[in-house]
Amino acid sequence: MTKKCIVVKLGSNILINEEGRLNEERINKLAKELADLRHQGNDMILVTSGAIGVGMRKLKLFKNQKSIPLNQAIAAVGQGLLMRAYEDIFARYDQVIAQILLTREDFEARNRYLNARHTISTLLGLGVIPVINENDTVAVEEIKFGDNDNLSALVASLVGADLLINLSDTEGLYTGDPKCDENVSLIAQVDRLTPELEEIAGGAGSEVGSGGMITKLQAARTSTSSGIDMVIANGTKDNVIMRIVEGERIGTLFKSPIDKVESRKRWLFALSLMGKIEVDKGAEEAISKRGKSLLASGIVAVGGTFKVGDAVLLVNKQDRGIARGLINYSSEEIEKIKGHKSSEIEDILGYKYFDEVIHRDNMVLSL
Repeated sequence: MTKKCIVVKLGSNILINEEGRLNEERINKLAKELADLRHQGNDMILVTSGAIGVGMRKLKLFKNQKSIPLNQAIAAVGQGLLMRAYEDIFARYDQVIAQILLTREDFEARNRYLNARHTISTLLGLGVIPVINENDTVAVEEIKFGDNDNLSALVASLVGADLLINLSDTEGLYTGDPKCDENVSLIAQVDRLTPELEEIAGGAGSEVGSGGMITKLQAARTSTSSGIDMVIANGTKDNVIMRIVEGERIGTLFKSPIDKVESRKRWLFALSLMGKIEVDKGAEEAISKRGKSLLASGIVAVGGTFKVGDAVLLVNKQDRGIARGLINYSSEEIEKIKGHKSSEIEDILGYKYFDEVIHRDNMVLSL
């Protein structure tokens, strides 16, 4: 087996049983697979959910709470219990682990992003398996939107992983909702995320998890746009991680059509989008097919308020995201220069920063 860097995300549904307790038997099996793969020379990273679910049981709370401060407190209780369980279980296989708690700001600030990458890389070099979770005690977004799916994709992009495995209690992506329609079928491979697939995904998560299939598709978009394949599979299956790594077709494979994106461009996926720019057909083709920069002449409309250096989404006429990048002009300035040639910018504004509204070196395609 060729050495790989593999990120595995474990959902709350496979970590916590129906009684709200940690499913130690299942965690033990998954931990053994992770440790075995690590001992074979692979770099393994675990992104875990479950802190809120474990904390709910400890505090004798048995349904999702609507209060964000209460959820943050529950997570603070559960995170320690979760890590203690992981520490005890991985120790059985002579595997050292390390806890890393991340927030959105750790990805958006370039220096913190690099610090996180360096720390994880150093741990991997030492043979350690980093165990990563959203810092629920201070992060509001994850509690509200179930972002550990997205966190796992950002971590995979951060380290330039070879594969992201997203494990939950579902077999993968179906042609419909298998809970409502027994005639739906499993989609074995997705080569391109379409609006139709996004419509299929939906619904809330469980009592102990806050995500659903839609967040997994968001993660798949980030992963494949970074040049990283992603698999959604059922984490209750025997030897599921090892079988996926060895190439067995389990669950749904989201196949990236591109080579791995360079490190700095992968960082763009971690940035919050401050607005969007609609481009015409010519600009869409130039950006998507020929790797060109965005010029003012190709801009049709501007949405949102943003400043120079912010990250914005580029959309086509159908409002489908085609790329994201760092903007060279503010939204107010772009409203004035949209549709005009680069040679006219100075006459319109009285100054000119760049010919390009977004340079191709500061842009990454959304697949």
